[in-house]
Amino acid sequence: MKKYKHVFFDLDHTLWDFETNAAETLNEIYSRFNLFEKRVPSSESFIRMYKSINERMWDDYEKRKISKEYLRTKRFYKTLLTFNVDDSALAEKIGIFYVQDCPKKKNLFPGAIEMLTYLQPKYQLHIITNGFEEVQKIKIKTSGIGKFFNKIVISEIAGSNKPEKKIFNYALKSSGALRSESLMIGDNLGTDIIGAKNSGIDQCFFNPEKKNHLAEVTYEISSLLELKRIL
Repeated sequence: MKKYKHVFFDLDHTLWDFETNAAETLNEIYSRFNLFEKRVPSSESFIRMYKSINERMWDDYEKRKISKEYLRTKRFYKTLLTFNVDDSALAEKIGIFYVQDCPKKKNLFPGAIEMLTYLQPKYQLHIITNGFEEVQKIKIKTSGIGKFFNKIVISEIAGSNKPEKKIFNYALKSSGALRSESLMIGDNLGTDIIGAKNSGIDQCFFNPEKKNHLAEVTYEISSLLELKRIL
């Protein structure tokens, strides 16, 4: 089996359980800001609509079509507007609450701490994540996983988003890692896996939902604990 020295992890949807943490925060928003009284019929409909709009806007942000400020200020405004709530002040308050509250959630994927504890003595561990510096750092600190990592590479600081080669090159250089001695672990085929592959780095696709795909990957796991058979 190939000998690695450096293991790079994605953060959201791989270690930090984004879906659970976001849902908890959005449910709190629905209650705290009395959205039922604004004729938003349910927290489920609010979450569903927000997720759809947020994903599209994040895609635009990563393609540099919109700014960080536009993403943050408009995603909740556009969500509310679909329920005929035209209230930019309310959307701004919700946006501030979300950015401040959601990163403080502590839900991790099952086996995350156990696996990091197992890997840390054997490898140099690092994170490569797309996102905003202040938000990602809070997630890492609050969830208690920061102590496991040597380098944390955040797209906003690197000046490049996955899957661009620039961020992977930045991560390799800043960690002192060779491509041949590195493994990238992530849940997103497009950003994490294809990005790493195009940068000459072996990949491990974290696929907890066991989604069908045709991509050729170095390894594939459905549980973080399965890393023990690879590393």
